[in-house]
Amino acid sequence: MKPFKLASWDRKGSYTHIKIDSGAEPLLIGEGYCTIIAGPCAVESEEGYLQIARFLQEAGAHALRGGLFKPRTSPYSFKGLGREGLEIMLEARRITGLPLVTEIMDVRDLELLGDNIDILQVGSRNMQNYSLLEELGKLHKPILLKRGLSATIEEWLLAAEYVLDGGNPHVILCERGIRTFESYLRNTVDIGAVALLKELSHLPVIVDPSHATGKWKMVTPVARAAIAAGADGLMVEVHPDPDRALSDGKQSLTPENFLKMYEQVSRISRLVKNL
Repeated sequence: MKPFKLASWDRKGSYTHIKIDSGAEPLLIGEGYCTIIAGPCAVESEEGYLQIARFLQEAGAHALRGGLFKPRTSPYSFKGLGREGLEIMLEARRITGLPLVTEIMDVRDLELLGDNIDILQVGSRNMQNYSLLEELGKLHKPILLKRGLSATIEEWLLAAEYVLDGGNPHVILCERGIRTFESYLRNTVDIGAVALLKELSHLPVIVDPSHATGKWKMVTPVARAAIAAGADGLMVEVHPDPDRALSDGKQSLTPENFLKMYEQVSRISRLVKNL
């Protein structure tokens, strides 16, 4: 057997569908669905987050993202609102009925976030934080596992194996670009990894074209490519005023550009289903 025994396609022989019932309508993530997770990189203010949450709900997004505890390269950058931001996200869920996605960085935040957030995201820097992965394996909650900056596909799947081995079958893989010698874009998007993972594993696969490229003009083309390659969904950053964003404004779509992207990827998704 492959080293990633539980994540392997051979183990199950059919694709995993993850169902989330916490929103107004059940959310399905997996084969046959084009799930769109959207929102600003970080929760910055109550007014701004609720504004974009209402827009995304009306535009057809399936879940809301927002960073509460941000792992920043510089200690002087905005690192999130923490507990204050969580209250804002909970209000957004109450208003829109959309499930919430946020990053967990520390096992000390498990009780706070585990009881309130619908999908816990493990960022690229924590992909091999095995003590955190083991604790997440004890939960009965979807875990969105981002690929590490320099991780091979096997290392990524073995990280997922830690969660699965702990008893939690609800793992979503997220390709967010890897570090290469190319410096024009923030990272190199491994579109081929999407198609390969569909052969190797039964787990759902989504793509984050925002963090992968670092440039808003590249988000829609990469999103189209991801869905065409077989991705089960996308995670994109949307901000009402990207030039004033406290985090990752350069890669954030405006609401207008989000609508254009949403229409294009929806058309491609329908086409892929009919192939």
